[in-house]
Amino acid sequence: MSPAAQPLAVLFDLDGTLADTAPDLAAALNRTLEHFGRAPLAYEAIRPVVSHGGVALIRLGFGIQPDAPGFDERRRYLLDVYADNLCEQTRLFAGMTEVLNHLEDSHIAWGIVTNKPAWLTDPLMTAMQLDRRAGCIVSGDTCTNRKPHPEPILHACELLDRLPGDTWYVGDAGRDMQAARAAGCTPIGALYGYLHPEDPPETWDADLHIEHPRQLLALLDGRYSA
Repeated sequence: MSPAAQPLAVLFDLDGTLADTAPDLAAALNRTLEHFGRAPLAYEAIRPVVSHGGVALIRLGFGIQPDAPGFDERRRYLLDVYADNLCEQTRLFAGMTEVLNHLEDSHIAWGIVTNKPAWLTDPLMTAMQLDRRAGCIVSGDTCTNRKPHPEPILHACELLDRLPGDTWYVGDAGRDMQAARAAGCTPIGALYGYLHPEDPPETWDADLHIEHPRQLLALLDGRYSA
């Protein structure tokens, strides 16, 4: 499938691609740090790590590895705080509302494939009033495997009744592009997302990169390539 060809479905990663969840996750990490007697971190230090989940956030905040004493306690505290405040500041990225409206108006199916567990994904989607709009929501624990394995994306294509070759997958990490490529979808890298310094975009196996969600509208109209 050519990247400029009209897709029959578009799938999105959640954190750092569809929605800007970093403010709420950063707030949860800083509350966790304060609870355990540590100084809070600057938002700019936390944002690049958000897409890599709670384990990465605890590593960043406390400088410890998952096998260290107290790691699980801190991670549980972080996730509990986040679950209680998961849509205080979270919003769709600027331009993403127009993208979703365009997809729906064009009868192009769309859905979400995230590594976020369903007990966090589902209430967030409900709070954002996206649960009834998305054609499918595949969380990190929906399938046996998570990204970078292709299984969740293939499952999403089945739920949407679309072929992977007719589907775009948009994400902000190398594992997203790896999963999309292995599934047979067109991988599109979101450069506006949470770019981790150890996962630079030039190493991603993406067909295209976009610097703003609105570039997806141009792609869908065949007016943009990169």
